[in-house]
Amino acid sequence: MNAISDRIQKMIEGSSWVRRMFEEASLLKLQYGEDKVFDFTLGNPVDEPPRIFKEALRRLVENSDKGCHRYMPNQGFRETRAFLAERLKKETGLPFTEDHLIMTVGAAGGLNVSLKAILDPGDEVIVPVPYFVEFKFYTENHGGVMVPVNTKEDFSLDLDEIESALSKRTRALIINSPNNPTGAVYGEEELKALSELLREASRKNNRIIYLLSDDTYCDFLYDGLKPVNIFALYEPTISIRSFSKSLFIPGERLGYVAVNPLFEEAQSLVEALILANRVLGFVNAPALMQRAVGLLGDWSFNPSDYQRRRDLIYEILAEAGFQVQKPKGAFYIFPKSPIEDDVAFVRELQNKYLLLVVPGSGFGKPGYVRLSFCVEEKTIEKAREKFYQVGKDFGLI
Repeated sequence: MNAISDRIQKMIEGSSWVRRMFEEASLLKLQYGEDKVFDFTLGNPVDEPPRIFKEALRRLVENSDKGCHRYMPNQGFRETRAFLAERLKKETGLPFTEDHLIMTVGAAGGLNVSLKAILDPGDEVIVPVPYFVEFKFYTENHGGVMVPVNTKEDFSLDLDEIESALSKRTRALIINSPNNPTGAVYGEEELKALSELLREASRKNNRIIYLLSDDTYCDFLYDGLKPVNIFALYEPTISIRSFSKSLFIPGERLGYVAVNPLFEEAQSLVEALILANRVLGFVNAPALMQRAVGLLGDWSFNPSDYQRRRDLIYEILAEAGFQVQKPKGAFYIFPKSPIEDDVAFVRELQNKYLLLVVPGSGFGKPGYVRLSFCVEEKTIEKAREKFYQVGKDFGLI
């Protein structure tokens, strides 16, 4: 007799390699000592939140108004949404108001709320490969079917593949730029062409195809790259954002969904998102965190430290002979495995070198491995000799 549903059992069997490797890294650290194990598994930044955020929390705790911790509107605190809408207005030049935003329990909550609001059973969601593995689970949570499509050799969008995947059942396409796990960043011309493709398919099939933009890493852009204003390119755009990375507060689970003010059906979409937020039990994003974010003023994230770490890990892997694309954003790097079986390679790195990485199979892309470089710079530097030895042992150098 089964104690759990068959569906959940299958999901457990195919669950996240990232978490699995992170847990194994934790056990190895207990066995060998933390300084002997090189953990590049989880996108869990070691950096502390900025002082301005801690000061905001301190002020709120010491001088909070009566009722500070009570229930709030399902959409989130109006003053926090107004603050964020003003930032979006400056960023995009578009008429965002607080009514276009819904505060969510992180980007994960935002994606689930969005998919719940737009999917009917059997609707298809196109996702470029490689992809964050949870996209598949989130889609299936709401009766959808994920349709993976290949990207090009440099992990840019393959518009021919996307066009071939579009069907009468297509309801959405999820993009993640900067991308987890590759660090790829989609350019403006690329996104313009994608937008036109979706616009034409929507007309042809007489149904709205949404563009869900997972913008979790939007602040992590390198080499002077600027974010593309996807709202100006495609009206049925939903942006899902998170404070986990740029504020270094992943454990606080705070994010928001922004609906394009240019979208004709924005009001009805927002109403659906608010209801989905409620019925999924995600009400509400943490009250204290919402209030703290509303006190950040004109603070902005500076990615220079992460660009330096990016440069260092790329240099080390290239010197060790790995075939690897230099990430343009996020804090992941995705080199090719020197052997066909990426899982076997990951096990070899773990058992022989105490290097913990994640197989590309966990992102729908066998033959690669992912490293997260949101670790201390000294950890990356100390791993140099290990990677160099791997390169020699596998005949890369």
